[in-house]
This record gives sequence, structure tokens and C-alpha cells, in this order.
Amino acid sequence: MSSQVILYDLPSKQGTSWSLNPWKPRMILNYKSISYTTQWVEYPDLAPTLSSLGIPPNPPHRNPVPYSSPAIKHHNSTLEMDSWVIAHTLEKLHPTPSLNIDDPVNTQVRDLVTALSNPIRPFVIPKVPAILSPRSASYFLETREVRFGKPLSRVLAEDATEKCWEEADEAAAEIGKLLRKDASGPFFLGARVSYADFIFVAYLKFLETVDREVFERVVGLDEGFKGVYEACKEWLKRDN
Repeated sequence: MSSQVILYDLPSKQGTSWSLNPWKPRMILNYKSISYTTQWVEYPDLAPTLSSLGIPPNPPHRNPVPYSSPAIKHHNSTLEMDSWVIAHTLEKLHPTPSLNIDDPVNTQVRDLVTALSNPIRPFVIPKVPAILSPRSASYFLETREVRFGKPLSRVLAEDATEKCWEEADEAAAEIGKLLRKDASGPFFLGARVSYADFIFVAYLKFLETVDREVFERVVGLDEGFKGVYEACKEWLKRDN
């Protein structure tokens, strides 16, 4: 007998999904109408919880953090971590409706979202603790201070400049070009939904939750951004 799908996600202090990477499999589950439950895991509990399940740590060349969110227990009881890996398994186990996951656009958009998000991180990451529970906020502040080499308050004060937006422009323009490549619909593949849409929209949803002003500025970088976000809203409705 198959078991219930369980998504291991990081909660906001309101008990809802907020983080970029967990939103990707959540959108897939919502899109494919797969029955699932959410197990919320606070930041300090992430490594002990996932390791206790027997999930191997991330390969260091892919992620320097041994345990990360999201993780999932599939209906066949197999366990996985990493949104990219999870997406491919979900597509294999639940092939319809398709996410066109083998199309090259998925890798292109994955890499472009990284190129877009990295420069504007100083505007965004310092705002994350405000939406977390006290335990997770404290953990986030401590670990990100180590990662950035200074407190997040200084990251925001010193590094969040207009130069960040200038550095993000090229990636935003390339994403916009991909959205206009097929004029038949709002998605990266025109009228067909792909995982690329969820990669990009998950990022926009993360921004909207953490900092509405930054979200509006990013959406305003290209006329196609709002269209694909609105077209995917149906699969953002379930956030718990």
C-alpha cells in the first residue's frame, strides 16, 4: 500500500510556506493534485530531523550545507532532499499533467534565477528573520552572519545599493526573452506549463512574502513577469 506524501518545509511564524526552494515541490504537488501533508521543521531542527529519517547529506560539491529544505517522503516511502531532484522524481512518479521537465528551458531558467537573485540578496536576506519564529530567527541570524562575514543588519546597511539592481538587469532581461520566445501564452513554453515556471514563480512568491517592495521592483523589471506569476497563482493557494 502506498503511503502519504509528506513535504518537509520551513514554517513562517504564521505556520505557512515562505521559503524559495520548498515552494517549488509544493507548487508541483498542487499542480498535479497529489495528496500530501506538510511536516513543519524549524531551522535548528532541520539537520537532526532529516538525518534521523536516513536521508543522506547533500554532496558538498552541490550544497555546502549538509541538510537543507525541502525534503519529501514520496508515496512509495522513498525519501529525498533537494528541490531539483524532487521535481524530477515527482514528474516520473506522477507524469500527468506534465511539467515538460526535460525541456532545456528548465535548466536555463534555474540558472538565470540564480543570476537574478544573487545580486539583490543584500536587500532580501536581512528581512527573513522578521517572518520566522524566534528560534528559527535566532538560528538564521547566527548562521547567515557566518556566511556573510558580518551581521545581517550591516549587510542591509552596507551592501544593499543600486549597483545590486544594475547587476541583476542582464539576468532579468534574459528571463524576459525566454518568456517571449513563444507568444502563445504566459508561460516559458507558451501555453504549456513547465517546471521553469515554478522555479521562477517560487522565487517571486518568496520575495512577496519577505519584502513586498522588492517583489514589486523585480516584477517591474519585465512586462512578462507579472503575467507568469498571475498564471501560476492557482498553484500557490495551498501554503500549508
